[in-house]
Amino acid sequence: MIRHRVDPSDDSLSVEPLSLERLGDVVDVFVDAFQDYPVMRFTVGPDGNVTARVRRLVRLFVTRRTARGGPMYGLTGAGGDLTGATLLTLPVEPPPPALVEEISAAAWRDLGEAARLRYDAYAASSAFFGALPPHHHLNMIGVRRAYAGTGLGRRLLESVRRLSEEDPQSAGVSLTTENPRNVELYRHFGYEVVGHASVGPGLETWGMFLPIR
Repeated sequence: MIRHRVDPSDDSLSVEPLSLERLGDVVDVFVDAFQDYPVMRFTVGPDGNVTARVRRLVRLFVTRRTARGGPMYGLTGAGGDLTGATLLTLPVEPPPPALVEEISAAAWRDLGEAARLRYDAYAASSAFFGALPPHHHLNMIGVRRAYAGTGLGRRLLESVRRLSEEDPQSAGVSLTTENPRNVELYRHFGYEVVGHASVGPGLETWGMFLPIR
């Protein structure tokens, strides 16, 4: 894989809100970033076209969240190419529309009942944040693998922190990670571990929170 060199301080790289017209681009970024991520592989299982199944799962995550009003932000260069993205839950959300049930049902029909049960086990294990005050939740954050290690992830994390700081309804930012190496990375950015669980063989999850106020 060719690694692209990027100056993360380059002013031509900007984190901006994305419209639903860019949903496909966001899915592409997350599929590239999370193709081998533990939750994806755990949920879809080892059988069939794993790459296609991961894409279907990522599309479920993105469309379900945006249907509930969750915003997407992207990191774009001067040419408009999306190199990284975030998907968020706002501190206060309206009730989910009926469309959310339809999105979920269609995805699990495609992925199968076993995949749904595995994901439900993960979701139950990672429910760490119910006792926290309203806050932003970082559902997904990813950078294309060709740009890994260039500082773009830091740029995205900083933008999410600013969103929380500017929102008086937000007490901070929460996230989960299933990569133990990421725990120390997020600690470096001020996140604290608020929960840890073993989901199944080879899959652990950590809940982390960045307090803002």
